[in-house]
Amino acid sequence: MKEYSVSCKRHRKEQYFAADHTRRQHQCTQNNSLTLSTSQLNIPHMLHVFVSLLFLLTSTTSALSHNPIVSDSAHPLKTNQTFKASAELLKLRRIRTHLKKINKPSVKTIQSPDGDLIDCVLSHQQPAFDHPKLKGHTPLDPPKRPKGYYKNGENVSESFQLWTNSGETCPKGTIPIRRTTEEDILRASSIQRFGRKPRPVRRDSTSSDHEHAIIFVNGNQYFGAKANINVWAPHVTDAYEFSLSQIWVIAGSFGNDLNTIEAGWQVSPELYGDNYPRFFTYWTTDAYQTTGCYNLLCSGFIQTNNKIAIGASISPTSTYNRRQFDIGIMIWKDPKYGHWWLEYGSGLLVGYWPANMFSHLRSHASMIQFGGEIVNTRSKGYHTSTQMGSGHFAEQGFRKAAYFRNLQVIDWDNNLLPLANIQHLADHSNCYNIRQGNNNAWGNYFYYGGPGRNVKCT
Repeated sequence: MKEYSVSCKRHRKEQYFAADHTRRQHQCTQNNSLTLSTSQLNIPHMLHVFVSLLFLLTSTTSALSHNPIVSDSAHPLKTNQTFKASAELLKLRRIRTHLKKINKPSVKTIQSPDGDLIDCVLSHQQPAFDHPKLKGHTPLDPPKRPKGYYKNGENVSESFQLWTNSGETCPKGTIPIRRTTEEDILRASSIQRFGRKPRPVRRDSTSSDHEHAIIFVNGNQYFGAKANINVWAPHVTDAYEFSLSQIWVIAGSFGNDLNTIEAGWQVSPELYGDNYPRFFTYWTTDAYQTTGCYNLLCSGFIQTNNKIAIGASISPTSTYNRRQFDIGIMIWKDPKYGHWWLEYGSGLLVGYWPANMFSHLRSHASMIQFGGEIVNTRSKGYHTSTQMGSGHFAEQGFRKAAYFRNLQVIDWDNNLLPLANIQHLADHSNCYNIRQGNNNAWGNYFYYGGPGRNVKCT
């Protein structure tokens, strides 16, 4: 016993950290109290030790029962937080993978006043050539314009895109592409639906949530269409609604095999994150289900122009009772190769949709539509106040209501012709309406639009 006591005293004289000193003192004290000679043992003392140990064991068991040790999996909140964090991380990885797919390397980047970044991408690296049907495709030279194109005597207003205000341009051999951001994709309902029209989508000329004011012709074979479209900045009240004005080139039935080519301007907070009117295109071969997209957000449309950025803001725009601006849009089928070409503004060829991308439109269109469309989500339980056109009804006329003018179609022999057997449709006329006319200056024209929710539109 003396040797043990000396040993402890020796340890106390050693130099070490204070915490270690305290721990060793405790060990020495504890060991001294428990080291007893046989002569010191007696029954009462043993009973006392036994009772003390029993009390200690009982107290420890009681403490464990009141403070159970459990794994994180037994805490629903922690488990849910871990699951959500993992899901968000996976989603972010998928978004970045998708961005790498659609945002191609650029040789130059231009900052637009509206916040857009315009990337100048080498023409042969554009998204179109990711499509299996377009591997190895060589962009074609511009086709001849339709007959009568230079005889209509139009005086087209110059409409520019906002990103060009800096004076910067993309070099020859490149095309300007609006850069897609993580925020753009996060606003969509899913990565799969990003760049596509929101569901449920339009399958015919009437719909409970897609509302129209349009002029249309059908009953013949059509090889293109042309019009000048008045540009406004209508107010869109819900992030998941849009307002657009466009030309539709249509073939097939309004079922699962609908083929469309579309171009015009639109305001779409979900797609672009703002309320600027933007030049846009769209296409589908299966009624908006899985094929096609807006602009260059998937492979398909082949751009050939280095001055126009599809999806970029249009500037200037029209002002109520003041100066008006419009853009020329023409879509027509090249008689030589059969591809569908797009012209924007006053004679700028943007590019084309290859004929082999389509089924019915591989040969011709069976319907042409001109006009406006909005999405009405009824998110507040009543009709939306999203505006169509200028936000004013058709009867208010020039400088107040939005218009289309010089409506024409293109026939099998590549002739530009005025419309015949015109029909019109305003499926919610108390909300948005349409009035058509004809004169020597504007040919076939119409005014259209409206404010949406009002005393007659609920």
